[in-house]
Amino acid sequence: MLPDGKAYALLARPQNKSAFKPLPVVIIGNGPSGICLSYLLSGYIPYFKRDSLHPHPILQKKLEEARDISILDQSIEGSMVTLSRGEWMGLPDLPFKDWLKQKKRGLRNNRATAEDIAQYYQHYVVKKGLQKNFRCSTVVTSVRKVSADSISNHTQEDQQENSDDSVWNFKEKSTEVFQVDGFFKTMKGDKEPFSIYAENVVLATGTYDSPTWLGVKGENLSYVHHQLSALEEAVKNDSIGIMSDPVLIVGAGLTAADAILFAHHCNIPVIHVFRRKVSDPGLIFNQLPKMMYPEYHKVHQMMKEQSAACAGPYECYVSFPEHHVLSFGKDKKCIFQDKNGHQKVYKISMALVLTGSNPNLSFLPNNGIDLAMNNSQPVNPKRNPINVDPFTYESTQEKGLYALGPLVGDNFVRFVQGGALAVASSLLKKANKNPP
Repeated sequence: MLPDGKAYALLARPQNKSAFKPLPVVIIGNGPSGICLSYLLSGYIPYFKRDSLHPHPILQKKLEEARDISILDQSIEGSMVTLSRGEWMGLPDLPFKDWLKQKKRGLRNNRATAEDIAQYYQHYVVKKGLQKNFRCSTVVTSVRKVSADSISNHTQEDQQENSDDSVWNFKEKSTEVFQVDGFFKTMKGDKEPFSIYAENVVLATGTYDSPTWLGVKGENLSYVHHQLSALEEAVKNDSIGIMSDPVLIVGAGLTAADAILFAHHCNIPVIHVFRRKVSDPGLIFNQLPKMMYPEYHKVHQMMKEQSAACAGPYECYVSFPEHHVLSFGKDKKCIFQDKNGHQKVYKISMALVLTGSNPNLSFLPNNGIDLAMNNSQPVNPKRNPINVDPFTYESTQEKGLYALGPLVGDNFVRFVQGGALAVASSLLKKANKNPP
């Protein structure tokens, strides 16, 4: 994604280093993080809405004191705090629930699917006129710093053209810029290489490239999956239903919770296996405000009240805390074990291993490890995110490189908006001491 209308044309030109002037910023990724930042960099200036209420009282007071000043121009402590009480999948100025109502559906009676959410993001890009910022079917293979002296500037005429009607007016000439290499896929299936240069690069690739595997026997069998969409597809195709054997869901994160809620809505029996105690403070459910995330609180209640050792009020669901999977059999029998070594065998219809995922940062030097909080370990959204300044989201190790979303531990779209705001504010201050 390139947050500049002229950048799209640059990408399609014949590759010639002497023909390029570095772009102000290139965003890598087309998920909610990248979309939100693209929205803010495209001229949409956010202000605090009158009569709105923020759950953080200190931030509420600061916003009220500067109602007539753009949030981009304010210095807001705690930028990782979500900007509103809006539903958790929504992007700015187009509530997800409103979009869903247009499809004559509601969250209460018909739970949103991953397909719904993907369509919402696609609709958002069109609705907000952001298509020109995106270059689809593009694969980035390398991002690295190079000397700006090795790249000739545009002619004076081109420089004047690029400066018209633009908020991007960088005053200082950088000694180094980022070279972004890759290829885009043509309609014929060919790969056409590109090489572009940017003053700043924003990593917004998410962390869903490589789902985590348990590494147990039989995990590669066809009924074992690592994405929630597999369950949605099975329900859609009527291959799983009320009378089916239980679906095994492994994991105790938000994706596992989404799978449980989806199965519960469809009256599909669920066996839920996870390693932690329900009361473990590290469990994400013990960190979420109950009033703001009632559906996830419901899942947490189910995990506590409907364990195999104690029957509870929830039908078609049973939890096995402090258990782990030993193997999957060809006969669709799964063996798992508790902390005392006792084993259990269950016949299941399918398994969803939803224990997290890791980003693919192979396009960065050393796979991005040098950018992490612990630079001796790979980047991980939960345990080892990219180390960024909390107020600008700029890398502490590489100036001009920013990161958003799960790469920095912001696993909610609600929090993504605050991160995008921090990046946009920082970029605009770099470009112009008095941004619009």
